[in-house]
Amino acid sequence: MTKIHELASVLADQIAAGEVVERPASVVKELVENAVDAHSTQIDITVEEAGLKLITVVDDGDGIADEDTEMAFKRHATSKITDRRDLFRIKSLGFRGEALPSIASVADVTLTTSTGGVGTLIHNVGGVIQEHTAAAARKGTTVTVRDLFGNVPARLKYLKSPVTELARITDIVNRLALSYPNVAFSLVHNGRELTRTTGRGDLQQVIAGIYGVQSARKMVAVNGKNPDFQVKGYVSLPELTRASRQYISLLLNGRYIHNFQLSKALIAGYGSKLMVGRYPLAVLDITMDPLLVDVNVHPTKQEVRISQEPELTQLIQETVFKRLSQENLIPDVFDEMPVKKREARTTDQLTMALNDVSAKYDMSAQHTQSVTPPAESAAPTPTPAQPTTPKPTPAAGPQPLQTPEEVPVEPVVIHDKHDFGLPAAQAFDAKYQTEQVAAPLGRSVTPVATPIPDAESAAVTAPTPPAQRFPQLRYLGQVHGTYLLAEADDGLYLIDQHAAQERVNYEFYRQAIGEVSDDEQKLLVPIVLDYPTTDVLELTNHLETLASVGIHLESFGPNSFIVHEHPTWFKAGQETDTIKEMIDWVLKDGKISVAAFREKTAIMMSCKRAIKANHHLDDQQARALLKKLATAENPFNCPHGRPVLVHFTDQDLEKLFKRIQDPHHSGDDWGE
Repeated sequence: MTKIHELASVLADQIAAGEVVERPASVVKELVENAVDAHSTQIDITVEEAGLKLITVVDDGDGIADEDTEMAFKRHATSKITDRRDLFRIKSLGFRGEALPSIASVADVTLTTSTGGVGTLIHNVGGVIQEHTAAAARKGTTVTVRDLFGNVPARLKYLKSPVTELARITDIVNRLALSYPNVAFSLVHNGRELTRTTGRGDLQQVIAGIYGVQSARKMVAVNGKNPDFQVKGYVSLPELTRASRQYISLLLNGRYIHNFQLSKALIAGYGSKLMVGRYPLAVLDITMDPLLVDVNVHPTKQEVRISQEPELTQLIQETVFKRLSQENLIPDVFDEMPVKKREARTTDQLTMALNDVSAKYDMSAQHTQSVTPPAESAAPTPTPAQPTTPKPTPAAGPQPLQTPEEVPVEPVVIHDKHDFGLPAAQAFDAKYQTEQVAAPLGRSVTPVATPIPDAESAAVTAPTPPAQRFPQLRYLGQVHGTYLLAEADDGLYLIDQHAAQERVNYEFYRQAIGEVSDDEQKLLVPIVLDYPTTDVLELTNHLETLASVGIHLESFGPNSFIVHEHPTWFKAGQETDTIKEMIDWVLKDGKISVAAFREKTAIMMSCKRAIKANHHLDDQQARALLKKLATAENPFNCPHGRPVLVHFTDQDLEKLFKRIQDPHHSGDDWGE
């Protein structure tokens, strides 16, 4: 008997299922991708017990002809490709023909499908077809998977908890919904709806449905292209971050992929606007020629090989950087404060005002909101006019206040700062700005003449002033030697003095390090640095990189280097530590570029030279710091991504002091 033999088809399918069907989420992914490839516009997913008991995927796609249904359960049977050349022009999500046979080999699968006429039902258990009959079915396909891994129970012990498995299913459906906003998706687990999208083709609306309306409002659209690639989508403002890269969705020709270099390029586009250890929320849709990408390199097709990847990473970085450079990135203090939970308000996803996502931040000509008050809200300039003569009032003693007996009052409820724009709130504000002040007890009210502007001055509309990206701050004082208080025309500002000077220093050192200069400080006592042999060999390859920032290492024995001079911008007393820290960067990242090395050096020096907390400044020093900050290229964040200043608007302050509230017209308090 020969030792080498061919495996049975069912066993071969079960082996293939080990790669394709790892968990219930893998089944959902394969079935939904097949539905998308069938040009479906509505895909409904139903699961029970995290997919182990039941998974049903219903679509309204093209359907499968009766003569092709049994062939669909054979390995490597597909309608997506026909020859070798098609393998390099793949535009569909699936193409290997492994999904259905792999799933059927480890579960009980029922497929009902129709192309518009009489339908077909196929029942496959453990890879063996049990039933093939005609059935009444609408156009499309319904696949029902029961008792997943029932015939291979050993696979069950490698699954996580039901909650974790359900979270993976939800994540897969969310990524596919982001990839295809023109397809309506729904996900129901144990009778509870978890996800629903409308399929209207609005990516921002899908983002709102998945991540929430408030998150969607803090995301801005990006769009960039070159001859080979087009990048579009939405990225979050630096104030909206997460603790992991999990919320970055990279979509390549409609396929969700994992690619560390592309994610790294996206984060690099934020520069120093992100805090260390924080990551943005982003959805980037990358379109490219299928010839430039190889998707046949991973069992689940989530990892791909991209030709001209460096050009694509540069395009992503530049696109994100240019878009964020247009934004006013001063966080509003109430957006950063936790709010008390209140009753959830029902909101129709179809009517959400998501188009005003950047009304607060967009600095373009059409969508700019200046940091100075708009012309409509500014107080009118008094013009000479005839004073109005008040009517004489009888001086018959103090006049009692006139209060209505019953006045129907509609309360003005303010939930958050966006509610200040409601018509009821604006009417309330307009009414009580011009309200006559109540007279003290025992005195009468004396009307005050109100100047009336003449017709000519009223007819002339002053031009709207150009938008300011950074407010003109007027220094007020210092708090605990750590924060500076300043005011502008649009409210109160609180500035972190350390972060402010760190930003100013960073932009100075970034320019100083980039300039070629022979201005260096000679050392009376040279610095000797000892390293192990492996580090010495690595440093030998990066002597030019270190020399580009003024650190010249000379060999001083088998495992030592000596330094005779250093740049003059090194802080006195920290020369040795600074040089060692910069050398450690080179050893940690052997492929570090000169530009990245200079960036790290500028960040380090800016922090070392910045004033610290509990350092009291006099008025002249504080005003000088604010003046320098206003001239910075990016005055909103320190090099580590922390905000430099926060903003209290006038309405925020009025809300804190309860100056905006429901008036009390009831006469119950007047002793009636």
